[in-house]
Amino acid sequence: MTETRQQPAGPEAGAGARRFVAGVVLFVAVGMFGAGVWCWVDPASFAAFTNWPNHEHFLHDAGVFQMGIGVMLVGALWWRDVIAVVLVGAVFTNALHALNHALDLDMGGRGTDPWFIGAVALLALAALVVRLRMRAR
Repeated sequence: MTETRQQPAGPEAGAGARRFVAGVVLFVAVGMFGAGVWCWVDPASFAAFTNWPNHEHFLHDAGVFQMGIGVMLVGALWWRDVIAVVLVGAVFTNALHALNHALDLDMGGRGTDPWFIGAVALLALAALVVRLRMRAR
């Protein structure tokens, strides 16, 4: 029986493989962020194109979460700190999600929703600041 060894994915991995992975991540990030912006800015057009129900608040929220995924994908290319990347995504996504709930209050929900969601964004921001300070030491 012959034993095969897998090549390490670390620094020894080929430059071509690293560029391919980075290119795909960037391509997916742009797609996710672009779709998210479309949902957020023009939900009726997005709903018509994708054959989704035209529920404006739902599409606003879906757009924010798509953009958040795009931000985290780009963050993963920039930083190797998974916790920092996730916290950046949480700050971005929750801040825009809180804004959605503030702007869409006439569509339903509770008046406290933007405040609670915004508090989560601020908590994630505080954790991000602490994390970045930990890295600087």
